[in-house]
Amino acid sequence: MRPRPPVKGRGIFTGTGVIIVGLTATLVALLVPMWSYADRSGTGLSVLNAETVTTPYGPLSALDREFVTKVRLAGLWELPAGQQAQRKGTTQAVRTAGQHLVEGHTFLDARVRDVASKLGLALPNEPNEQQKQWLATLDQAQGVDFDSQFANILRLAHGRVFSVVAEVRASTQNSLVRALADDANSTVLDHIKVLEATGYVDFGALARDMAMGSTPPITNSPAPPGPTTDPGQVVPVTPSPYVTTFTLPPAASSPPPLPEPS
Repeated sequence: MRPRPPVKGRGIFTGTGVIIVGLTATLVALLVPMWSYADRSGTGLSVLNAETVTTPYGPLSALDREFVTKVRLAGLWELPAGQQAQRKGTTQAVRTAGQHLVEGHTFLDARVRDVASKLGLALPNEPNEQQKQWLATLDQAQGVDFDSQFANILRLAHGRVFSVVAEVRASTQNSLVRALADDANSTVLDHIKVLEATGYVDFGALARDMAMGSTPPITNSPAPPGPTTDPGQVVPVTPSPYVTTFTLPPAASSPPPLPEPS
């Protein structure tokens, strides 16, 4: 039997078909991830929408509620830590840092209780386990060892929370939370500065600790607003011997303007 002659144009059509199929597959590969991402229930935007509730002061997200809780928790352990520094610090710089912690968190605690009351949020009344361990370490330390432990533990804790304050301040839609973040930012930055001024902060160890991971969650996101009771004010266990009112340092001056091009 004689072989059938080739059909003219079949090679061209076959090549064109391969190209069309390839282009179609590429287009599908590009579009499917976009569709699937938009429909996913685990994206950041969907989580934000699912956990955000309406309040008279603007939408209140889960991050907002966690931030309010963290401000309260900070005062529950940093205020007594500051008291210890006032009593046990071997240098004036350490005692001054303790004074800043006491006064700063006395102020912030009053602010956070007011915000929580207006938003209907429950607040904790005792530190978390990590914070209790830090306080226990400071309880046992004496002399120069206390100075070093105090400066490094508190500086690490403030460095971790500083990024949280910035995130909340940048993203919150709630006016009360925004104002609280402003106060927390000023207070935390002041505490970072006075802790570093003690001369005991090990910046190499601090950098390694900060690089090991982000801030571990200290609590589950608080429940949406509801009926709450006043958790009570965080106050020093004993009256502070330092009665001078502390004012935050002025903001750094702006850099001089650049010279105009000639």
